[in-house]
Formats: sequence, C-alpha cells, structure tokens
Amino acid sequence: MNILILGSGGREHALAWAVMQNPKCDKLIVAPGNAGIAQIADCAALDIENGTAVVSFAEENAIDFVIIGPEAPLAAGVADRLRAAGLLVFGPSEAAARLEASKSFTKEVCDAAGAPTAAYGHFTDAEAAKAHVRQHGAPTVVKADGLAAGKGVIIAMTEEEAIAAIDDMFGGAFGGAGAEVVIEEFMEGEEASLFVLVDGEDVLAIGSAQDHKRVGEGDTGPNTGGMGAYSPAPVLSAEIEAKAMEEIVKPTMRVMAERGMPYQGVLYAGLMIKDGQPRLVEYNVRFGDPECQVLMMRLGAQALDLMHAAAEGRLADAQVNWADDHAITVVLAAQGYPGGYEKGTEIKGLDALPEDSSNMVFHAGTKSEDGKILAIGGRVLNVTARGDTLQEARDRAYAMIDEIDWPQGFHRRDIGWRAL
Repeated sequence: MNILILGSGGREHALAWAVMQNPKCDKLIVAPGNAGIAQIADCAALDIENGTAVVSFAEENAIDFVIIGPEAPLAAGVADRLRAAGLLVFGPSEAAARLEASKSFTKEVCDAAGAPTAAYGHFTDAEAAKAHVRQHGAPTVVKADGLAAGKGVIIAMTEEEAIAAIDDMFGGAFGGAGAEVVIEEFMEGEEASLFVLVDGEDVLAIGSAQDHKRVGEGDTGPNTGGMGAYSPAPVLSAEIEAKAMEEIVKPTMRVMAERGMPYQGVLYAGLMIKDGQPRLVEYNVRFGDPECQVLMMRLGAQALDLMHAAAEGRLADAQVNWADDHAITVVLAAQGYPGGYEKGTEIKGLDALPEDSSNMVFHAGTKSEDGKILAIGGRVLNVTARGDTLQEARDRAYAMIDEIDWPQGFHRRDIGWRAL
C-alpha cells in the first residue's frame, strides 16, 4: 500500500514509525512532516486543511490509504472530501468530529446516550456564564467550546479564577474557540485516557495511557498540550475499562449512528475515575499527543493493520495483541512554553541515541537546516522508551534525555510518578 499521513507532530512521527514497520507499507508520505519524520519517510508540502488539495495530492501519488493525524483537518471535513473521491481514509467525518470540535455538542450527545459525565452549562455571553459561576461556586472547570489545541481548559479553584477565565475566553484569548464557553462541575478522581477504534458499527479498545498536562513537576503550573505520558494506565483496570465501554463509549457511538453521523476512526475518551466508576471528561477524535507515542511504541506494526481494519469496516474480526510491557514518553519543550519561547535553537546529540523497538526519539517541533536539527515549536521532542516494567522504561527514557545537548530546552523529571 501507498500511505499518506497528514500532520507534522510527535503523534505523526510515531504513527509513521509504526506504519513503516509493517510489510504492507510500500511507500509512506507524510505531509508536511518534520525533521525526524524526514529520516524515515518522504515529506511533502501540503495544506492539510484543504480537502481539495489533499484529494489531488493523493490521486497524483497513487495513495491507497490516508491516515489523518490532527483534529483541525478532521473538523474541516478533509475525511469527507477523501471519501467522496473514493479514497480509503482513517478519521471521522466533519459531522462526527464535532465530538471534539464542540464541547456543548458532546455534552448533548452524552445526555442522549445516558453517558456519565460532569454537570454543565453552555454560554454564549460572559455575564450569563459569570452568573452561573456565582450560583454554583468553585472549584469549577471553564472550557472554550471549540478547538484550542489542547489549551482551552481552565481548572478554576476560586470564583475569581473562573471569572478571569471567562473574561479571557470571551475576550479572544483562544480565538474563535472561545466564542462559546462550557462551564462544568469539577470532577474529583484520577484521569486516564482510553483509546478505541470504531468502524461505524463495531468498537475495539486498543489501549490506555495517562498523560501529564501541567508544565511543572508534581503536576503544577499551567496546562499544556502534554508534557509526557505512559501506557498502560494502572488506574484503568480491565473492569473499569469494560464499564467505560458499556456505559460511555458504546452508547455514544449508538447515538452518533442514530443521528446519521456514524463514527469511524480512533476515539480518545478522557475519563475521570473515582471509586471504580468512570465518567467522561471529554472526547477527542484523534490519537492523543503524546499518548500516541507510547501506544505506537507498544503496538508496533499491528497499528497499521488495526487502522486499516477500522477504515474498511472489518473491526468485528480484528484483535489487539498486547505484550505485557510498559512505555513512557517524556516531552522536551522550549524554555518558556506554554508561553512565549525562542525558535531556531540547535539540538545536538540526537545522532548518538539508539533507535529500535525499545528506544525512540519522536520529533514534534523540529526542522532540518544545513545538517542541523533546529527547534521550531513549543513541544519539540518526545523521548520514548519501553520496558518490562514502567521503572525500566522510565530509566531508559531519562538516560536518553541525559545525552541530548539542548540548553534552551526543559522537561519534567517526574513523568510516571502517579504509577510509580
């Protein structure tokens, strides 16, 4: 198969790495890709949110299968354009992608499905939102309704923080994503991510992970796109996973199908778990980043077979073969992230690091220039390792990090602390 992956981050590098291990992959193109992806696949300049351009590119390059990495092209209907042109694609339709693109839509679907989630209010003006906060008090969670690259969620421990977050969102801090706001009950418990493949009818759980959203050690400081992750998530036991599938995922997928927007792709269910009971925090309509990196590390070549089965409607016959192992990824970010940061600094020492089924550095915000690897993003590298135990995987990852020479970068030293 000739395969096209859309995206340029660490998630897409991990997807490309897994796909390349499968003998069914004859040729792989990643658009636009990054410096790390360019070492294993062809990269192409392409506007991945322009469905017409993506279709033309796929046809010109005899692409058999398109895997859409990020949420923005899905929300822009790129999967619909590809399907309309007769191309096989992994990723939900624009209508189904509203499960991530609109928090209020998701809440309404969960209500219809009877899926346990936080109580909420949906607001289109700031004063009504503030009145809700004053009525219900804090702690509370303020969310931009639209896509905000993983950053449009403020956990407000006081009413003042909540009101400031409302002002920020309606004031344009998250662009169009904050034109509407959802305010949720603050849920206590431990958070974990469940990843499920869906083919429009059947569902298949393919693994769990836990990520570290806050920038500082001990889970302190502002939320980020994720500073590290590990898989599996110990809190998500087989019993709790089964409960989440029966009470949350399957009812949601049933309602989506009943509404004429059957879901096809990967569904990432963020769960809050307390006293053995899962509740939905949010859905994402693509692999998490950096959770994808630890999942791909553990799945390897079979990831392509599973995504292909989901795209062709064959999940009823598919199964996941898990090794009894653990994987961890640690994000190296530019100093200042998630605020302002310097671009164009050089990263040295990557050439000497091992690249195999147990050790990989997945690139996110990098580019290659004059033989040098330069940092051009906030989250720049995902140093990823697997082992028989989480401790072994963690030791491997941090040993690799210690060999990287990048004074302008930083990372957390405590990834995996909840499990360890």
